[in-house]
Amino acid sequence: MDGDRVEIDGGIMEGGGQILRVSTALSCLLGLPLRVRRIRAGRSQPGLRPQHLSGLEMVRDLCDGKLNGGEIGSTEITFTPGKIKGGTHIADTKTAGSVCLLMQVAMPCVLFAASPSELHLKGGTNAEMAPQIDYTVMVFKPIVEKFNFTFKCDIKRRGYYPQGGGEVVVQMSPVKELSPINLTERGTVTKIYGRAFVAGALPIKLAKDMSAAAVRCIRREIRDLYINIQPVREPDDQAVGTASGIIIVAETSTGCLLAGSSLGKRGKNADKVGIEAAEMLLQNLKHGGTVDDSLQDQLIIFMALAKGVSRVKSGPITLHTQTAIHFAEQLTKAKFTVTKSEEEDPGNDTYIIECQGMGMINPNL
Repeated sequence: MDGDRVEIDGGIMEGGGQILRVSTALSCLLGLPLRVRRIRAGRSQPGLRPQHLSGLEMVRDLCDGKLNGGEIGSTEITFTPGKIKGGTHIADTKTAGSVCLLMQVAMPCVLFAASPSELHLKGGTNAEMAPQIDYTVMVFKPIVEKFNFTFKCDIKRRGYYPQGGGEVVVQMSPVKELSPINLTERGTVTKIYGRAFVAGALPIKLAKDMSAAAVRCIRREIRDLYINIQPVREPDDQAVGTASGIIIVAETSTGCLLAGSSLGKRGKNADKVGIEAAEMLLQNLKHGGTVDDSLQDQLIIFMALAKGVSRVKSGPITLHTQTAIHFAEQLTKAKFTVTKSEEEDPGNDTYIIECQGMGMINPNL
């Protein structure tokens, strides 16, 4: 600690941008000055990329904070938060950097703002190495709202690699506190649905091929369920660039949502894209958990902030989740335990993530 500045090593564990997102959001919420060293030391291009920098700048603006070291490629920053305020904020990666990752850093902060917020997030909506915006709307949103808040997510324009150009507007009102969640009953799969999209120069036939290949793949394991994966061509005035991809969601009798997704790229045939997403979904269904691999780590910060005990049953704990837990514990008084789930079929690799939340109270309400 330098004075009372919390020191974060951005190169340990997952070693990527997530450490920055979790620690900056918590620094902002708790009023803790922060220094992060060795930013993204685990990556091939270490240091801040445009999306990380625009996320940091948005959090700085949200709370009238001070940011030093905020340049592309910088491997060390210091951040001194101020008071979180609502209002309209814009974050623009000016690249195909993921708008969903911008949302991850900002959302916990604006929940504890003084007034409602509107976030204009610009960049890539369907980017590699990040949740697609469709995942955020179809899976993340309904589940995270179980913490007892709601938000609107309006996709104004889709933007793809390499130029980005997408825009999403998120509106949310602050809350007094977050309720804990209990996601431990998986139930049975009741429906499977999704969307296979093409945009720009690609023909709708590709979307139909992705959808058909995904359905065939799922049918081999799940025979008696109606599967509805809509092929979609994004309207030209609502999409920048050329891209294709698919997301498939399974909904269960207890309201769990698990997904698989994949993006097309040059030289990768449409069937392969569909099959990849289907196999990811089946993998996520196999372990018997209530959340998929992509949602697991995104819930950690909300569990840490909530009042009371949250419990989530998941498949094998990802490195992203272990990292989120490590930094949430380092910065808050939340306490996590991860235990192997006993009641399952011994062949299943299922865990219970339990968290005694810190019970963050919004001082503005």
